[in-house]
Amino acid sequence: MNATPDDFDPIPSTRHRIPVTVGSLKQAEQEADALAVPVASGTEPPDELGTDAAGLASAGFSGTRGQTLVQTRSSGPVRVAVGTGIPDHVDVTLARDLAAEFARAVPWHKRLAIEVPSRATGLSAGDFAQAVTEGVLLARWRYFVGQGADTPQLESLLVVASDEDAAEVAAGVERGRIIAEACSLGRDLANCPATTLSAVRMAEVAVEVGARTGLQVEVFDKDQLIEMGCGGLLGVNRGSVEPPRMIRLRYEPAEPTGRIALVGKGIMYDSGGISLKPSDESHAQMKNDMTGAAAVLASMTALQALGCTTAVTGYLMCTDNMPSGSAMKLGDVLRMRNGTTVEVLNTDAEGRLVMADALALATEEPVDAIVDIATLTGACLRTFGVEIAGVMGNNSAVVEQLRSAGELADEPVWELPLHRSYRSQLDSSIADLTNMGGINAGSITAGLFLEEFVDGKPWAHVDIAGTAQLPAPRSWRNKGASGFGTKLLIEFARAFATPTGDSRQAAQR
Repeated sequence: MNATPDDFDPIPSTRHRIPVTVGSLKQAEQEADALAVPVASGTEPPDELGTDAAGLASAGFSGTRGQTLVQTRSSGPVRVAVGTGIPDHVDVTLARDLAAEFARAVPWHKRLAIEVPSRATGLSAGDFAQAVTEGVLLARWRYFVGQGADTPQLESLLVVASDEDAAEVAAGVERGRIIAEACSLGRDLANCPATTLSAVRMAEVAVEVGARTGLQVEVFDKDQLIEMGCGGLLGVNRGSVEPPRMIRLRYEPAEPTGRIALVGKGIMYDSGGISLKPSDESHAQMKNDMTGAAAVLASMTALQALGCTTAVTGYLMCTDNMPSGSAMKLGDVLRMRNGTTVEVLNTDAEGRLVMADALALATEEPVDAIVDIATLTGACLRTFGVEIAGVMGNNSAVVEQLRSAGELADEPVWELPLHRSYRSQLDSSIADLTNMGGINAGSITAGLFLEEFVDGKPWAHVDIAGTAQLPAPRSWRNKGASGFGTKLLIEFARAFATPTGDSRQAAQR
């Protein structure tokens, strides 16, 4: 496919919906190119592998956690033994990982099948089926616009289950498919070239996917943002030829059990503005600076299909951050939605400016908790690397719910303290605060800045600056812009419980 950037589809995963079905071992023998057979360590393998534990051991396979062994055959599908480790100790992370390792072990096979073990694993058959469906579909995802881009990497997935477990497995497979499709959308958006995925195009995508996933979508243009007093988003947008957009998404179940607001940073491309970034690999990755907004949009597309009972409002704050004769300057003062004035000391600390407007807007409606998610600080990358996101907040219950959601989704978060004595680093002599603290504790001072706009409501901030980009594939995760946060927010919304107690109780921990 030879194309100009404007020809790229921001969401190619919607062109190749992978059929995922539940069937029998006989069906897998007839239809699949490769079949994954789970084997626990210290046990005899299922008969379909055609060998015993001693035969597997002679090939170096013992069934340890995550181990794979490919067995070619003259007829029927390739068999892949996948190790589940100690019997009864399988969790969703392991099930998802072993399915991904299977999918990567047979890269040329496009019709895959995977068994749900009939023996006890420590997981229900439905949870196992959900996890392996996610693992296979996400491991085979790719964003590619070169020649052969329209060739699907996977044609079908068959999950093999006993008649007794078939109904439960089918429900699990459907949950896994919905979550994997949402995560694929988040990845598509985060990997799309910035020339193609402008703030205007992001709004068009939101309208398009919202219409088919039960979301109400409102789009606010520059004139409306001026009328609303969103000085942060407008200030960052000054240097760009592309107009800004704020996108508000609403998911409203029939009888809500709680209400949350999700705020996503949508810097479609971050040059740093006047505080121009160096021309290096990190700068080249800055099309992913809208991963937070992508995660909010993508996660909300799954809520109706999953039967989520939490009402969710999402705010996507979208613009690029560019240098030009009209760009925001160091020393400028912006007035935010809630009236707070901010002295700009670094135009590359722009994410907190656009999100401040959305946080203020979120407090103007009934809400039980607010969560923002952003590729916010290099300090968080240096603290946690590329596999763990930072989290901080003013309510321990909200932070703990995010931690639990991250554990289930295998998108882990680790808490940092909102240490209040650092707030003085944000003091300004001419405005209410500055947009930058000192050279140390950058993630924490950024969180303290955001807290100024939540009006004491239960709130948490997730910093995904490190996890938004991976240098190499690992398990179900892809190389490049990862779309981190979609699965995390889905699980958070599904299990959300209204917090009680003091909304500042987590601040000094």
